[in-house]
Amino acid sequence: MTLHNSILLATVALFGATHGAVASEEGDHRVLAALDTEYQAAVKRNDARTMGRILDERFVLVLGSGKTYSRADLLESANTKHVIYEQQDEDPGTQTVRVFGDTAVVTARLWLKATSEGASFERRLWFSDTYVRTPGGWRYVFGQASLALDTAEAPKLSHSP
Repeated sequence: MTLHNSILLATVALFGATHGAVASEEGDHRVLAALDTEYQAAVKRNDARTMGRILDERFVLVLGSGKTYSRADLLESANTKHVIYEQQDEDPGTQTVRVFGDTAVVTARLWLKATSEGASFERRLWFSDTYVRTPGGWRYVFGQASLALDTAEAPKLSHSP
């Protein structure tokens, strides 16, 4: 093999590896955006089966107050319909997906409107959901939610990736 052929093969291999990584990262972005939206929709419907498929066994949610919830806590809440949601939706245009190899973080502003234990509430908050790639696909391992935003100001807040 000549030096010229070696350089050409190395260039083709490098381009292919780089192009594949970009295509894969773009695919991961799409998959994760859809998966996180699917998870939010499952919470809204109290669909414990779908939530359980997405949540990792080691999952932890930390609220802005510092209170934590496990996967089992969230699935029990969904099964008992502890909260009945009217809204559990990301505000359009606020979702950002960041992929770091086999770890990803999805951030968005969430609009909640629901009833829990007879009391109605409505609020917006920011959340960050961390996913890891496993042999079975992406799994939601850690969530963090902000304190409630000022309701009057929340829809006016700007989003910066």
